Amino acid sequence: MSFFLDPHGSSFYDFLAGRGPESLHQAPRIGSQPATSGAPGTSALPAVPHGTTVLAFRYQDGVLMAGDRQATEGFQVAGRRIDKVFKTDEHSAIAIAGAAGPSLELARLFQVELEHYEKLEGDMLSCEGKANKLAQMVRGNLPMAFQGLVVIPLFAGYDLKRREGRIFKYDVTGGRYEETEYHATGSGGKDARDTMKQLYRRGLKEAQALRIALEALYNAAEEDVGTGGPDLVRGIYPTVKVITEKGVRDLEESKIAETCNALINERRERV
Repeated sequence: MSFFLDPHGSSFYDFLAGRGPESLHQAPRIGSQPATSGAPGTSALPAVPHGTTVLAFRYQDGVLMAGDRQATEGFQVAGRRIDKVFKTDEHSAIAIAGAAGPSLELARLFQVELEHYEKLEGDMLSCEGKANKLAQMVRGNLPMAFQGLVVIPLFAGYDLKRREGRIFKYDVTGGRYEETEYHATGSGGKDARDTMKQLYRRGLKEAQALRIALEALYNAAEEDVGTGGPDLVRGIYPTVKVITEKGVRDLEESKIAETCNALINERRERV
C-alpha cells in the first residue's frame, strides 16, 4: 500500500517519473537494441508516422484550435483520419505535431495528469499551471527527441480569472512561450502562420475564425506535402475545437464541410 501512498504530491506524472521512469522515456527497439537516430555505429530509427500542421488563435469568445487529419511516414501517407486536437479538461485543449506515437501518448498522459490533480486537490490547475505542467512533460521527452521522436505541442486554455483565451507554444527542450494572438506548428506551420498574419484581426466572430483557420490549413496543404487538405471524396475535414468560458466544444463537421466547400469554390472561380 505504501507504494501508492508515496509522497509525490498530486502529480500523476511525478509519480510515474519516480516509480517507473522507463514508462516515460523507453526508446523504441529494433530487436534487442534501443533504436537511435542513426549516429555512427548505431542502428537507424525506423520511419514512424508524423502529425503535421496544427494552429490556434484567439477570437471574440476564446481560442479556436484546428489541425489537419493527415499523418505521414517518410514520403507516404500513414493515416488520413488522425485527430491532432484533444480536449484536456473542461477549459483547455492540446494540439500535437511531431512523431505521432509519442505525441498521442503525451496528450493522453496530460489528460490523466489534469484529471488526477483535480481529483486529489478538489480544484483545477490554473491556466498558467497547466501550461507549466505541460512544459515539464515535454522536457521529460527530451531523451526521445534526441533519437528523432520529437514532440511539439500547442496548448490553449480559457483563463477563468483573466476571462480570456490564452495560447502557449513549446520548443523541444520544454521551453514555454505565450502567444498573444496566434500560432501554428508542424511541417506546414510557417505557411499557416503566413495566412493568419494576413487575415487575423482582433474580435473575430466564430464563423470568421473558422474561415481563417480552414484557409490557413488549406494554404499549408498547398505548399507542404506533409499537410493534408480537405478530402471531399472521402468526406475528411480538419478537426476544429473552440475553448470558451463555457468549456471546450467541437465544431460541427457539417459547418466545417460547408466552409471548406465555399473556400474551394471561391478558389475555382479565381482560376
